[in-house]
Amino acid sequence: MKRLQRPRRMPVDPYILLLLGTVGLAALLPARGTAADVASGASTAAIAFLFFLYGARLSTREALAGLKHWRLHLTVLACTFVVFPLLGLAARGLVPVVLTHSLYTGLLFLTLVPSTIQSSIAFTSLARGNVPAAICAGSFSSLAGIVITPLLAAVLLGSSAGGFSTDSLGRIVLQLLVPFVAGQLLRPWIGDFVTRNKKVLSLVDRGSILLVVYTAFGEGMVQGIWHQVSPLHLAGLLGVEAVLLAVMLTLTWYGGKALGFDRADRIVIQFAGSKKSLASGLPMASVLFGAQASLAVLPLMLFHQMQLMVCAVIAGRRSRDPEAVSPAPAAASRIAVGTGTRSD
Repeated sequence: MKRLQRPRRMPVDPYILLLLGTVGLAALLPARGTAADVASGASTAAIAFLFFLYGARLSTREALAGLKHWRLHLTVLACTFVVFPLLGLAARGLVPVVLTHSLYTGLLFLTLVPSTIQSSIAFTSLARGNVPAAICAGSFSSLAGIVITPLLAAVLLGSSAGGFSTDSLGRIVLQLLVPFVAGQLLRPWIGDFVTRNKKVLSLVDRGSILLVVYTAFGEGMVQGIWHQVSPLHLAGLLGVEAVLLAVMLTLTWYGGKALGFDRADRIVIQFAGSKKSLASGLPMASVLFGAQASLAVLPLMLFHQMQLMVCAVIAGRRSRDPEAVSPAPAAASRIAVGTGTRSD
């Protein structure tokens, strides 16, 4: 008899544990008064710096080269910014029995944020898919999300996201778009520095996001909005997100087949089209929701860990497909390019 193998441990991103620890710290010791003003100002600066780094990392040449595979990228963008939001709108019928209005707002926001970069590349590589296409697909999604996510939030969330006033438009431009463009413009001079120091800058990325989380959840604690959430509604949220992820994983895989894509490209569509970026979503929520951001990002934080665990299992199984072909060494080596944080 063959010896039974122990099941592999489900992957738990250590950064998620840091995020949960930050939430716990904000719950016990939220910033108040002057300290809250300082934390809010630091959070605003951190968001701007994050998007500056995103702009400095994105290779314009690689992005333009990737346009040759336009059908794949349009498919991923459609999954991210059309199919996901439609499913989010369909979940409106679950309020108030399964989800509270605040949790539904967060769930709908989750469906609007761009796809991941780094984890999409990593899972595509593991599953022996089209790695260069995954790099471009994730980059295009993040770039498009800077404009599309706020616009979709304005249309679909309305007053829940503060509306689409001149003030909110100004915050989006100043905190997200201007730093990103500045990073792109300065890339010829700082691109090599960013690449050489990607590990250090990754720590800066993560620290900035932790500051954004602490500020958002601290404001929520001070205003008492966490009393709106019960364990039953949290369980309902997890169930809804599990169904949402399962539907997207199924649609992206079989939809890619129906559209005539080969196996390597279908892997890109499945992993890039079914995931949402924590690194982009957290700062965007802070800009769009203000003090209400803590509840708005909770569904995204939970979905992020869920997608990592499920996609890790799927990627491992895809790697053992009989028709799997190892990625070219040159393509695999490009995974190391600093295109985003590991926690995206």
